[in-house]
Amino acid sequence: MSGKRVLCLGEALIDAVHCGGTTVEHVGGSLLNVATGLAQLGHRVSIGAWWAPDERGQRLASAAADAGVLVEPGTDGASRTTVAFADIQDEGKATYTFDIEWALPQLSNLDQVTHLHTGSIAATLEPGGTQVLETVRAVRPTGTISYDPNVRPALMGSPEEVLQRVEELVCLSDVVKASDEDLGWLFPDQPVEEVMRRWLTLGPLMMVVPRGPWGASARLRNAPDLLVIDPVTATVADTVGAGDSFMAGLISGLLTADLLGTVEARERLAACRWPDVQPALHRASTTASLTVRRAGAYAPTLDEVESTRVKDSRFTQ
Repeated sequence: MSGKRVLCLGEALIDAVHCGGTTVEHVGGSLLNVATGLAQLGHRVSIGAWWAPDERGQRLASAAADAGVLVEPGTDGASRTTVAFADIQDEGKATYTFDIEWALPQLSNLDQVTHLHTGSIAATLEPGGTQVLETVRAVRPTGTISYDPNVRPALMGSPEEVLQRVEELVCLSDVVKASDEDLGWLFPDQPVEEVMRRWLTLGPLMMVVPRGPWGASARLRNAPDLLVIDPVTATVADTVGAGDSFMAGLISGLLTADLLGTVEARERLAACRWPDVQPALHRASTTASLTVRRAGAYAPTLDEVESTRVKDSRFTQ
């Protein structure tokens, strides 16, 4: 297990997935999904979240513990545990509505955090959103930052209401992942590639845009070209947690390559070229492909990811 301490800051919740006339509850939430994914990939990770000491909250705590994720003290301080109601439509696509309460517990020992990941509704919904921003600012001088807007229009209101906060976090981040749907909602009249170029001028060193069955696009601040990552072929059960799994794989790959986790790693990421980050990008796409093959936010192990990588023709030719 990596000695670098990763903190995932944001929501953990229950996904109530409705499909084919039945509803099944899964443990989920964007930041718990990423934390679980990172732990399964061999990293030392904790989560700062907000749930209640009720039956659903106990399920979240147990799931985190089972995956090897440390829960930050005070995370169980909510009055109720958040539920996301996911309606699975054609081709496995999920749409969401929420019953949510969000704040942050009092966090300590932030100087020991080497990488912080945050995003989704946790970064924009108050009062926790401002606490997230303050924590990112506290960690950045000694650690690296990744961010995923993970847009949820049902909770975020309009693009105009959240764009300032989104771009504040983009400015503070080293790596940003945003889906093409996220960017289409935030910037309905701008091409994705144009937004990627502009966001890289704000602060990030790397930006990645997953595009579902069409793979992903990536840009480095230090490289002029756009890299297209082909998808890993998979039979889709549903897409719940796929973006979070991609994020976990990307962070994992960059930590393994020593391109995240220290101020010196940030400097290496600033200077790197495509061959330096391609293994991390392939880990991200492979991890996501393993998630969509199962119902719910499944987090594959490093052994599963490596086994799939070995079978991938891109690595055997």
